[in-house]
Amino acid sequence: MTDDHALDRLRAAGFTVDSLTQEQLEVLSTLSPHELDVLEDIKGRLDEAEPEVRAHSEFAGGALF
Repeated sequence: MTDDHALDRLRAAGFTVDSLTQEQLEVLSTLSPHELDVLEDIKGRLDEAEPEVRAHSEFAGGALF
């Protein structure tokens, strides 16, 4: 059984969780509120850096990303 609140929170933050296995969903559903905060923070920073990451990929062949 999964905690829909945790999964709904991840979906709202832009995580694609619907393609994950049941086992993976169960792991994510057990994350604490603090762990969810950390994941959301990391995703936010990655999303903010996306244009720079994309530029590196285009100009450097994606060697680092």
